[in-house]
Amino acid sequence: MSKNGEVAMLLARELISYNIGDRIRTVGDYAENFSTGRGTVQSAIKLLEDEGAIGLESRGHLGTFILSIDYKKLWSISDFGVVMGVMPLPYSKRYEGLATGLYKAFEKADIPFSLAFMRGAGKRIEALDMGKYDFTITSKLAATHEKDKFKFIDVMHIFKEGSYVGEHIILFRDNHVNKIEDGMRIGIDTASPDQFLLTKYECEGKDVKYIETSYNQIVEKLKNKEIDAAVWNEDEIKEKGLKFNTQRLKNPKSLEINKNDTMAVMVINNNNLELKNIIKKFIDMEYIENIQKKVLECQIIPMY
Repeated sequence: MSKNGEVAMLLARELISYNIGDRIRTVGDYAENFSTGRGTVQSAIKLLEDEGAIGLESRGHLGTFILSIDYKKLWSISDFGVVMGVMPLPYSKRYEGLATGLYKAFEKADIPFSLAFMRGAGKRIEALDMGKYDFTITSKLAATHEKDKFKFIDVMHIFKEGSYVGEHIILFRDNHVNKIEDGMRIGIDTASPDQFLLTKYECEGKDVKYIETSYNQIVEKLKNKEIDAAVWNEDEIKEKGLKFNTQRLKNPKSLEINKNDTMAVMVINNNNLELKNIIKKFIDMEYIENIQKKVLECQIIPMY
C-alpha cells in the first residue's frame, strides 16, 4: 500500500464516525497524528473526495466541514473488513434471539459481520484481549469479574435484565434433596465466571468436593451419578423439558449478584477506538433487544 493509500485508510477509519456538517481536523493535525507530511494528507483527502466517499467545504478560518458522506465507500477504504463477534453457544432460545438480533442489526447498518460461538466467558474475553475478535458477549457479572485480568477490555453496552439468562438454579441428582450438604460432589466450570462464582457462594461453609467439568457436560454427569449437584441455567431445563430436582439459589451473595448475571453485555477491546465509535454510531442496541424478544415469543424464527 502506498503512503497516500495508507493515510486515506486511516482518514476513512476516523471519518466514518462523523456526520454531515461536522468539522474535520486540520491538515497539520492529521500530519502530526499520522506521522507524515502535509502533502501526503492532502493527497489522501483528495483520494477520498475523488472516490465520492466524502464531500468537503473549506470555510476559511472556521475550518473544513463535511458536506456529503458515503459510509459504505468509507468502510471499503477503511479496510476494516468483517466485524467479528463471539458469544456463548446458542443452546437456549435467549441466546438464539441475541445472535439473531446482532446479525440483523449489523445487516441493517450495512456492515459486514460474522459471529463465532465459544464456551466460557473467560475464554471469550481472553480471545478478545488477544485480538482474535472485535467484541464478545458475556454476562455483566462475568465481565466485571474478568476486567481486572485484562486491562484493555471495556464494557461498551449493557443490555436489559433477562437478556443473557432467565435465572440460574441448582440441579440435584437426588429428588429428595433440597440443599447442598457436606460430602456432596459439586460440578464446577472454571471457564465460566458466572457458574464458578455462583457455585462457590452456594457451597460456602460446606465441606464439598468440587468436580471440574465443562458446563455442557453437567447434565450427563448428573445422570451418570458422577456429581450430586451443580448450578445451571433454568432456560435449558424449561426448553429441553429435562426432568430434574431443581432448587432456587439460597446464599445471599448468590441472590445479590444474580441480577448482574442475567444481563448480557457487549465487551470490546479499548485499543479499538475506531470500531467502538462505529458500533456506537451505527448499531441499534434497542433493536437487538426487540429482535431477541420476538424470538423468545416465537414471533420470528432465529437466523444466525
